[in-house]
Amino acid sequence: MAPIPEAQDAGSRRFGNLNLSITGMGTEYPPFLLDAKCLDTLCKRHYPDSPASAQSLSLRPTLANTCHRMEKIRAINWYTGIDTRSTIGTVDHPMANMDRAPTIGELCEVFLKDGVALAVTAARKALHEAQLSPLDITHVVSTTCTNSANPGFDHYVCKQLGITQPVEKVLLHGIGCSGGLASLRTAANLALGSSFMGRKARVLVVALEISSLLVRSELDSVNELQETRIGITLFSDCASAAILSNGFGAQVEPVYELLGWEHLIIPDTEQDLGFDVDPLGWKVVLSPRVPKLTAAVVHPTFTSLLSTLPDLPPNYKQAADFDWALHPGGATILTGVEKAMSITPEHIRASYDTYINHGNSSSATIFSVMDRLRHKDMDEIAPQGKVKDFVVGCAFGPGITIEMCILKRNLGHIRRTLITTGEATPPMTETDPSESEGSRSDVEGEPEQKREKEAENLKKQGEELTQKLEKVHPEIPEQGDSLAEALNGVELD
Repeated sequence: MAPIPEAQDAGSRRFGNLNLSITGMGTEYPPFLLDAKCLDTLCKRHYPDSPASAQSLSLRPTLANTCHRMEKIRAINWYTGIDTRSTIGTVDHPMANMDRAPTIGELCEVFLKDGVALAVTAARKALHEAQLSPLDITHVVSTTCTNSANPGFDHYVCKQLGITQPVEKVLLHGIGCSGGLASLRTAANLALGSSFMGRKARVLVVALEISSLLVRSELDSVNELQETRIGITLFSDCASAAILSNGFGAQVEPVYELLGWEHLIIPDTEQDLGFDVDPLGWKVVLSPRVPKLTAAVVHPTFTSLLSTLPDLPPNYKQAADFDWALHPGGATILTGVEKAMSITPEHIRASYDTYINHGNSSSATIFSVMDRLRHKDMDEIAPQGKVKDFVVGCAFGPGITIEMCILKRNLGHIRRTLITTGEATPPMTETDPSESEGSRSDVEGEPEQKREKEAENLKKQGEELTQKLEKVHPEIPEQGDSLAEALNGVELD
């Protein structure tokens, strides 16, 4: 393994009072949820001559004696720890059921129609919470790795939002799953530039990914080239957004304050994680080294970032002192970081919840995790029942790169949510302030009976999530081995 690079001298890059805050967030998943059976259905429907498809779909595949790669993929698909993945269509979506895999042009057409609609809704949610009009936006920073249209999807998002005023736009590409935090870092630097010039900055940050329609292209590679394309067992669709403010002009209560960030590259790992362009879309590159590489880089990155923030309270020095919003790249990545940083599943509860219920939506996932973390049912299962005031955000991308930031959560913030119409799943209407390690804000005038019933419901939800965490967290039931061990020796192309 290549040595982990050292960051710049912390003394020369200490973060002062940046006055940067996230004032609104929005997440929009498409309405369909696919379980593990759906991939079996596509295998049987389109690859009937495959040994895997010849098996009875009423039987769950096992990782033992799976010599054919299609069998191996089907088996892995049952043991990822994901219950459902959010997608823009069902298993009968036309793009997944042509007599061939869709071309990159056909994929682009769907992305710019259905994907942009998700992004617009996510952006509207973020604007609503930040109490802003689209005309208040000064900058737009966007990212995707599942489209390469010119003009980019951000052009169409701005158009549909009604952003008609001159804005500075940046569209980031080539950064995969780290794109959400890379976009936030870019937005922060743009906002600081505006602060230097004495100008207001309200930056709309948008991440959009449509990964589900790559399934046929990936299955072709599995069937024809005998490649183990594990990406089709993990990825899903999502759009997410955030509003970053530099504090100039009228202000609203922040959701999170952005205190500082770090960006590092692990040398000589380009071949381990990637997303290569192909006539039929993109191909995931994911080597078995990724969980160990990502786990190894987290600690030095965290230590470096912490050294640039000397004014944090003295009880925030170790990884376990913080809550974590970790990009859920896969079960072995989550458990690897847990072990490396000596944290518990409860520290990364929102990451597990997002992974279990929606899968990995690449760059859009991290904002979804940050958004999910502030829900009351997540607070109920915080470590020792104590919600942390400070949060570490962390994501990995091709390179291999790591993006990390430290946020201060506003525990007194009341979520303002926009109820959407149409097929999108309606969000919770409102949450109350959360209980931190040193404070508690009660809702005045709320009947005691109602509070007790709500607490009982939250406890039940917490218990259900804990049961799911136990299922995902360590083992594959039938083999008694971790997923990483089950994949040992499998070349992930």
